[in-house]
Amino acid sequence: MTDFGHGTPVWADLGTPDVADAVRFYGLLFGWTAAQVPGGNGYALFSLGDEPVAGVGPVRGLDDQNEWCTYLLTDDADESARRVAAAGGTVEKPPYDVLTLGRTAAFLDPAGAEFSVWQPGDLPGAAVFNAPGALTWNELSTPDAEGAQRFYGDVFGWTANPGDYRTWQSAGRQIGGLVPIDAPAPARWMVYFGVADCDASTERAIRLGATVAVQPTDIPWGRFATLNDPQGAFFSIFQG
Repeated sequence: MTDFGHGTPVWADLGTPDVADAVRFYGLLFGWTAAQVPGGNGYALFSLGDEPVAGVGPVRGLDDQNEWCTYLLTDDADESARRVAAAGGTVEKPPYDVLTLGRTAAFLDPAGAEFSVWQPGDLPGAAVFNAPGALTWNELSTPDAEGAQRFYGDVFGWTANPGDYRTWQSAGRQIGGLVPIDAPAPARWMVYFGVADCDASTERAIRLGATVAVQPTDIPWGRFATLNDPQGAFFSIFQG
């Protein structure tokens, strides 16, 4: 894995009521294979070839979300939890160890967008980025962009450029996107996975049981689409 800095998105995982169907769907869409983590209570690692690229696990209650979650790199999950609380966020799940893989915690930012941190152990994070079938972008949509800039700046030291579409910067590197939206649309983090052909991948996803939230669309950097998987979880694909 590339040596990323503090606060960089390094992992994504899916909480779903049907892990078996998620394995089927994403396997056929992206060419992923899945392997159960021993002792992981149903959690599995998605791999592209032999390299881990994402995770999937079961949701078991009404409070659990059927969605993709963005994980931001930290060297101290406990300190990140303290910073989140001090900056006005909510500690949804306090820091805990994930076997020997690492340490994590789940949070809500002040506008309600869920995200997690990852303190690496045996699993540094995804091993492949910016390639077909791999995590390529993470983007926050929020009705309070200025509040988000203050919050993530306080917690992770990020800055963002002004404009209708803003990019997060950390230590001089571009690490994600920020989209101001109108209330009452919910704040959320979106994950993007690379594809070789956005239109063909969208058509394949539909055949596999997905629905389309945003049709394939050209943007200055490439072409993207936003989909709902068969259980309803949002994700996007990007052809760069």
